[in-house]
Amino acid sequence: MSFRLETLTLLLICLAFCVPMKAQAQEKSPYYEENISASNSIRTDQARELDGYIKHLKTDKSRLEALLKPNYTSDKAFVASTKRFRLAFEQSIGYPPPGAPENEPPIFQPMGEDSIARYFRVQISVLPGVHAVGIYIIPKGLKGRAPLVISMHGGGGSPEIALFHGGGNYHDMVRGAAKRGYVVFAPTHLFHAEGFPNDIRNSIDERMRLVGTSLTAVEIAKITRSLDVLLKRPEIDSKRVAMVGLSYGGYYTLVTAALEPRITVAVSSCYYGVQEGRYEQSETGIPSDFRFNDRFSLFNDSELVALICPRPLEIQAGKSDNASHREMGKRIAPKSAEYYQKLGRGDNFRFVIFDAGHDFWDATAWEWVGKHFGEVK
Repeated sequence: MSFRLETLTLLLICLAFCVPMKAQAQEKSPYYEENISASNSIRTDQARELDGYIKHLKTDKSRLEALLKPNYTSDKAFVASTKRFRLAFEQSIGYPPPGAPENEPPIFQPMGEDSIARYFRVQISVLPGVHAVGIYIIPKGLKGRAPLVISMHGGGGSPEIALFHGGGNYHDMVRGAAKRGYVVFAPTHLFHAEGFPNDIRNSIDERMRLVGTSLTAVEIAKITRSLDVLLKRPEIDSKRVAMVGLSYGGYYTLVTAALEPRITVAVSSCYYGVQEGRYEQSETGIPSDFRFNDRFSLFNDSELVALICPRPLEIQAGKSDNASHREMGKRIAPKSAEYYQKLGRGDNFRFVIFDAGHDFWDATAWEWVGKHFGEVK
């Protein structure tokens, strides 16, 4: 009996409080009100519109056509006509990065020698507190000035990996240049570092973008500002400079040659078209350091080649490499070739598919470089 009384008492208390609250909620508000869900369709329309706008920008060529208006009347006229496009690319990646080299001499520390060459560890100031480091190789038996080859390693690699103990899939990309009588500069780019997280590259790049530049811009500057020093050395012919690279090194070969006219011949292996293929599969599946402004509306690999033309460029792709490192390149290479062909320089561009995988293909690369370098005295 006591339990029933307590329950009844609780029910009466609830009714005493809840009924007035319900009545109050049903009172008409002095303001205009509506159900929040009534505007759901507006947000859906917004998402649809923005998605459509992105798709429009992906296919709209008007901005590219306004920036890049090639003049094919002469080599000089063509290069001048690409100036606005080059400046736009520089702005996109934050190049040149802010700051000047420190007032300090470069260091060439001897490492060793063999029957082919002498090897040095080089350090060159390129920005405040930042140095280009790498391996510098002078072939033995030079009787005059020799061409310089910049040999750029790929992702997760280093000059040491590309040079020593057979060079792995780099093969003769570094030592092969010295064997042919060329001076070699093999720079080091950041991919991993002891004592730092595994994502150090992405982290550094993201932080750089917040302060006005990018890792791509800084690593290009490590090469271009190294040239300011190296091309003054007595063993180098400053008029003959090549850059070769595999994978990520192929990327840096393209973008560095695009911005550095002192590079007179280039070989980019196992990179061209890779990001375009990834973008086609997944717009957000691109590694962060390739996500600079207008990467896929203005600065596709096929168009960046216009900033290298008419200088000789060989693109390599492995027949048994992943399709992503070959098939898109095959699709877009004709566009790059067109710049050369319309200028009457068709022989200065070639797209080579070689019978191997994710490798640097020495046979065609050194034939290409030698053809355009000429004899080494």
